[in-house]
Amino acid sequence: QVQLVESGGGLVQAGGSLRLSCAASGTIFSINAMRWYRQAPGNQRDLVAAIASGGSTNYVDSVKGRFTISRDNAKNTVYLQMNSLKPEDTAVYYCNAVVRRSGTSYYNNYWGQGTQVTVSS
Repeated sequence: QVQLVESGGGLVQAGGSLRLSCAASGTIFSINAMRWYRQAPGNQRDLVAAIASGGSTNYVDSVKGRFTISRDNAKNTVYLQMNSLKPEDTAVYYCNAVVRRSGTSYYNNYWGQGTQVTVSS
């Protein structure tokens, strides 16, 4: 089994910052892409940022210049640094990782439990 554990969510005022972390554990051989999604009440789950195994990144337009995704391969951990937060950033943020388990030759998607981010005006 592979488990993704998220942390760092909370309540912050507009203009503030938060740093989310997601650590993968289990019988892991390698991790390909790692991603952050978010879902507000009544909305679908949308991709926010992604980072490839080699470090290349992609962001949704609404967070460019404010959010930074990074990873520490030695720790099997992905981060999302969120600056200049806006009320419209309020959502549950989910970690996703494409993982090859030890003893297998294929990749599966795994999800974290989600962490709440609330930005007040």
